[in-house]
Amino acid sequence: MHILLCGQFEAGERELWRSALSAAWPRGHWLDEAAARAAPADVRAAVVANPAPGALHGLPALALVQSLWAGVERLVADPTLPAQVPLARMVDPMMSVAMAETAHWAVLSLHRDLFTYACQQRLRQWRQHPQRRADELRVLVLGRGELGRAVGRRLADAGYAVAYWARGDDLPAALAQADVVINLLPLTPATRGLIDARFLAALPAGAALVNLARGGHVVEADLLDALDRGHLQHAVLDVFAHEPLPADHAFWTHERVTVLPHVAAATDTRSAASVVAANLEALANGRPLAHLVDRARGY
Repeated sequence: MHILLCGQFEAGERELWRSALSAAWPRGHWLDEAAARAAPADVRAAVVANPAPGALHGLPALALVQSLWAGVERLVADPTLPAQVPLARMVDPMMSVAMAETAHWAVLSLHRDLFTYACQQRLRQWRQHPQRRADELRVLVLGRGELGRAVGRRLADAGYAVAYWARGDDLPAALAQADVVINLLPLTPATRGLIDARFLAALPAGAALVNLARGGHVVEADLLDALDRGHLQHAVLDVFAHEPLPADHAFWTHERVTVLPHVAAATDTRSAASVVAANLEALANGRPLAHLVDRARGY
């Protein structure tokens, strides 16, 4: 089977993926963009990392587009992506583990005032704060997908009171009962800008936000206003509307914001290659494909 490997890769990253994918599914004949353009009718599958719009156009035998990343909003928004070709997102079990680890760290740091103590250290302040029990902290996870469930299980096992919100549930009522909100929603037209002034006002005073999904979910001006007024205690942000985060952005120096450079959970090359191989094997043998995207819903 001829497979196109294309998209946006860092230096050396493409060859790393090619090596891992070839090892996981040695039956494949892996092509770059130039080779695919030379023989477009041979390409049966495309394994992609945010390819440029139009990159998958003109491949008449294409039967699967497999994303290497969990987020597929750019692919769904590409009008040249053949509508009849199945699109699969990456559901990497090791990414779920890593995301749960980051979420646990963020919640524990909020729970035990570790961000506050870090600020006090810079000011050479010795001040102790009341210590709460884990079961006194109410955590709301936005999203009940693979990542959301993994995060919820990890936090529940650590003793936190965990609730979930998904589309169709009463959002204001859920927010009113949350001390920490963890966003793990897919970015779709329905969720873009969801975390705005109205969303934040529905949270109890002193609540915190952990955004590990997409920067497009947050209206940054509204978040900064809620932080400046003290309505929101803290925000842990791993993703931003523009990345890298501009050097002059207010988030960098805000005392109530912790900035991460989009590192909450990287795709693990080895385990992700096995996920890709399983879908390619299914395609080759006419079996159902896994983790298919509902393009109407956007995930």
